[in-house]
Amino acid sequence: MRSMLKTSAAAFAILAASMGGASAEGLTGDLKIFLDTSNPAPRATMEEMIAGFQAKNPDLTIETTVIDREAYKTQIRNFLTANAPDVNTWYAANRMRPYVEAGLFEDVSDLWDGTDLGENLASTKGAMTIDGKQWGVPYSYYQWGVYYRKDIFDELGLSEPTTWEEEKANCQKIIDAGKKCYTIGTKFLWTAGGWFDYLNMRTNGFDFHMDLLTGNAKWTSDEARKTFANWRELIDMGAFIDNHQTYSWQEALPFMVKGDATAYLMGNFAVAPLRDAGLTDDQLDFYQFVEITPGVEMAEDAPTDTFHIPTNAQNKENAREFLKYVASADVQTLINDGKHLGQLPVNAKSSVDNDKFLEQGFEMLSTNSPGGVAQFFDRDAPAEMAKVAMEGLQEFMVKPDNLDKILDRLDRAQERIYK
Repeated sequence: MRSMLKTSAAAFAILAASMGGASAEGLTGDLKIFLDTSNPAPRATMEEMIAGFQAKNPDLTIETTVIDREAYKTQIRNFLTANAPDVNTWYAANRMRPYVEAGLFEDVSDLWDGTDLGENLASTKGAMTIDGKQWGVPYSYYQWGVYYRKDIFDELGLSEPTTWEEEKANCQKIIDAGKKCYTIGTKFLWTAGGWFDYLNMRTNGFDFHMDLLTGNAKWTSDEARKTFANWRELIDMGAFIDNHQTYSWQEALPFMVKGDATAYLMGNFAVAPLRDAGLTDDQLDFYQFVEITPGVEMAEDAPTDTFHIPTNAQNKENAREFLKYVASADVQTLINDGKHLGQLPVNAKSSVDNDKFLEQGFEMLSTNSPGGVAQFFDRDAPAEMAKVAMEGLQEFMVKPDNLDKILDRLDRAQERIYK
């Protein structure tokens, strides 16, 4: 669906004034934007944001095309090649790699290098960098971490752990009380990927994790085996709910709501359904996944949504100004608030809604994750490898004695897929 955004509504001018932004004003010419934000709330947010930019630049003709997200995934290569917009949405890290390597995304390192914007977006720079250059700007992300039943922790005399030994000690006390430490639903595989992400990044660091997921390290390596050894400690304790392979992530929520399990390693999107199920913020809390190998910097999963300039764009200077506007602190504050995306601003100078989980996530990602920001297993690995690997991760959680067979199978898949 296409819509032409004009400045006829006075509300757009008010919006622009409230959003401000660091981009130039008084631009002329055209700006053609393709969006995959087809769901109602993201779509409305993007249209408001674009309207604000339009109000700052009334002589600029902006054409916005909204495409269903699944259709967008199949169309992106074609439109980048044949009829490129000036700006398009996509995702960070390995998800943008095919288009960078095909020469279809513009190098926008000039927006990052030595600029206030680059400094304020520092936590996401690694996710936007390939071959030492930046290929877009982020506009939203959200934290992962351990969401837990604080009331049960208090009842059992537990405090938030910060080390692997403390995590396991807490877990043993929870098991001794007749509960499971963690709920999880691995029916659709990706939740097992989240556990592997954190265990591997905490065991071996961000660089090794990225090497593994990009085919530059082996699954049968000593480093990867150490990650699985740490994971097996929890599996052998009986830390996870039974039959998790039969549940989706949503179907695993009641175990935590009822108090049969005390924690969930999950993205911040789990908070709303937990609240809807009746848990209060006095009962719920959050902590950063603990340190495993001392000295390994803390990296985080924070899936990041992005804007890019296609190499074949016709209006690149206008597009650059739009990217600067999108990533500026006040625009980031507004579009990510609870009335819009309900996620985290990527600009460290932004503010977040009065929500304790968003506040904790913003603090963690802005200041407490020097080890890097990963994009999640099935975004950082190519789609075919991610599927095969996550099948192996789920199998390991159910049948840990199959580890050698699983790792050999993943090495073979890696050789075939990355070749």
